[in-house]
Amino acid sequence: MSFLRPNIAAMAGYVPGFQPPDGTSFIKLNSNENPYPPSPAVVRAILTELADDGASLRKYPSASSDRLRRIAGDLYGFDPSWIIMANGSDEVLNNLIRACAGEGEEIAYVHPSYSYYVTLAQVQGARVRTFGLTDDYRVADFPERYNGKIFFLTTPNAPFGFAFPTAYIEELAKRCSGLLVADEAYVDFADENALDLVRKHENVVVTRTLSKSYSLAGMRLGLAIGRPELIAALDKIRDHYNLDRLAQAACCAALSDQEYLRECVGKVRDIREWFSARLRELGYQVIPSSGNYVFAASPDRNGRRVYEGLYRRGILVRHFSDPLLSHGLRITIGTREEMAATVAALKEIG
Repeated sequence: MSFLRPNIAAMAGYVPGFQPPDGTSFIKLNSNENPYPPSPAVVRAILTELADDGASLRKYPSASSDRLRRIAGDLYGFDPSWIIMANGSDEVLNNLIRACAGEGEEIAYVHPSYSYYVTLAQVQGARVRTFGLTDDYRVADFPERYNGKIFFLTTPNAPFGFAFPTAYIEELAKRCSGLLVADEAYVDFADENALDLVRKHENVVVTRTLSKSYSLAGMRLGLAIGRPELIAALDKIRDHYNLDRLAQAACCAALSDQEYLRECVGKVRDIREWFSARLRELGYQVIPSSGNYVFAASPDRNGRRVYEGLYRRGILVRHFSDPLLSHGLRITIGTREEMAATVAALKEIG
């Protein structure tokens, strides 16, 4: 169509993992969703918001998400001026590119990692540069001085699961002229995070989501933590009512119930280690994971064969066609019963 910008007409859209219809009988281990429900406090908060026949829904929500920012600030140890709330962390990633990278300017990320970065860059008309990984999971050939506008670092890495040490992230940040964005979507399942680097370095931003550890993928909640000047700029360009009333109520309740978070994260981590050990007993190569998933390759390194075998048995995992990933599978950690069924199916598949 002649109405479209050339870069939009030419680009390929992001393709998420297969989502089966609700009510189907798959064991669903392909989208890194939490197998446990959100905190009971979340349900109570939503029902409270819906009291009086949902009369509050006729009014716009808080445009600034002030209460959420205060709760997140208390939790992470930052003034609310350092925090912005978002419709999933994807909104923040998008707005960081919109705010910092003009048409023709460069952003970069590690490949393999979150493939949505390239889609967001293409929409903006930004140039994309990718860096590979070394055998010990460091960024390959990263320059002494990287002069691009943004370097996105997914940590823990998706799909592989390993986390970059904080000291190494700091080393990279010192070598970046522009922003280093630590995309910490899975960090609650890991042992360390980059929040202290936000305090130490003006070019470090941390993004988080409530989709994974807080079991709120269906609510689309995220946030970013950065210097107030950057947060103020992001505030200018976000949708003015980007979080609805139910999402805001859910977010406040979830962030306030850290005991429940620790309980759920602990169960996922325990099952992750149990499942990884069972995979290794079957001869699989398993990358040690700091997320709520593992990346594993069968002895014959034929990821497609194993994916299809699991699919026929009603188990959904993620297989990527990328040559760097096609030998293995990314498998979300579900309940102990779901992972035991997956182990049994893998034994059958051989």
